[in-house]
Amino acid sequence: MAKEVIITAGKVRRRQKFGKVLKLAVLLLLVLLIVVYIVLRITFNVGSFVVTLGSNKDLESGLAMFESLNDMTGKRWLKAENLQFMDNISIKWLPEDINKEAEGSHNGDNYIAYTFYIQNQGDIVINYWYNMFIDDVVKNVDEAIRIMIFLNEDVTVYAKGNSIDGEPEPDTKKFLSEKDGTIILEQRPNLQPGEYDRITVVVWIEGDDPECVDALIGGELKMHMDITEEHPAAYKNGE
Repeated sequence: MAKEVIITAGKVRRRQKFGKVLKLAVLLLLVLLIVVYIVLRITFNVGSFVVTLGSNKDLESGLAMFESLNDMTGKRWLKAENLQFMDNISIKWLPEDINKEAEGSHNGDNYIAYTFYIQNQGDIVINYWYNMFIDDVVKNVDEAIRIMIFLNEDVTVYAKGNSIDGEPEPDTKKFLSEKDGTIILEQRPNLQPGEYDRITVVVWIEGDDPECVDALIGGELKMHMDITEEHPAAYKNGE
């Protein structure tokens, strides 16, 4: 004879209570995961970079920044378009005329490309500095990153020193390693009144870099560039 199972009202209430607690716990966990996901996306998934003009003094001297010759009104900041995903490529895959193909953002498959202008709209000769920073890096993706900067027809490729002896990677200029995140600091001297420079910045992950390994998958990078007439150290110290 089968054993009789007796379910009391107390047992039913306990089961119902447990079910409610379990559902609430799952809901809270789901909300937490969504919040964490959103925070990480906001913090790291930038993909683009911002260029800023340093100070009011730069504007007063006549230094101007803009992204189109059709509108040469000076801007305090410029923002490149976002690139959500970037796989590794070779420098050989970049367009030969990448510095001339467009103004503003002209991203391609797996690289960021941004072109803008700096003009001396004043009456005196100006020296200015361009300074690039890494603000955040995830999973050491900066180990294989490349930054190519065209200043008119002159081009320089920058990269982090190799992990063995810190020497520059082939055909590159090594990143600086300042505490404030500065990786590039260059001066452009003697910009004449009325003269302008065309600057193109290209960013990609170099597949031929020995540090381009599977451990970098999912890595992200956040960076920006400052343009200032003064040396950045003097600018920061308020001199």
